[in-house]
Amino acid sequence: MTIQQTSLILCAAAVLTACGGKDSDPEMATFEVAVTNLTAAQPLSPMTLAVASPDWSLFELAEPASVALEQIAESGDNSALLAELEGNAQVMESISGTGVVMPGMTATFEISVPESDLDQASLSAVTMLVNTNDALTAVRGVALDAIELGGSVHQSMVAYDAGTESNNELAATIPGPAAGGEGFNAERDDSDRILVHPGVIGVLGGRAESVLGEEHRFDNPVAGIVITRIE
Repeated sequence: MTIQQTSLILCAAAVLTACGGKDSDPEMATFEVAVTNLTAAQPLSPMTLAVASPDWSLFELAEPASVALEQIAESGDNSALLAELEGNAQVMESISGTGVVMPGMTATFEISVPESDLDQASLSAVTMLVNTNDALTAVRGVALDAIELGGSVHQSMVAYDAGTESNNELAATIPGPAAGGEGFNAERDDSDRILVHPGVIGVLGGRAESVLGEEHRFDNPVAGIVITRIE
């Protein structure tokens, strides 16, 4: 075999290896996620989104909230939850919003999942209603493999009470713009169970010490989410 023939064989092998590397890149399914604030005067804290296996859950109703979820529900701070998601083998991707979602506004995100993992991918999202003591809204475990290319899933998002702080509606305990009070407090003085939120009462509803007005009240749903497969 000549040197020239050997060089040609080596070059051909290199080309095949390069092609094999390119072909080994996973095909990705990409989704646009749009969350709209449907309340009159309840800004939503920066969103937290997670793509995880179906057997992982953001929380369970009638069970205590994790400390990371409590921090979101009381202060809108998602840093602890993001750290937990980053270190969880069941979580494929996690995303944080960059700012507050004001009433009537929409926050849009893009997530990508390998096609090979799509049947094991579900989307969850959570955020705080900041003019409350510990109200949050969320969706949990939306199956992504059920969404065809170009198709969408629409879901309503209801308000939940984290059960970690009494709904006293005092200026000192509500961190949002209606009060500017305390955020997270490690002491738990409520039911310590996550339940559907009964809504705020407000000063006009008869709670004289409340810092909240009629505009801060809410009915379900408090937000809407649209998940669209775009690739």
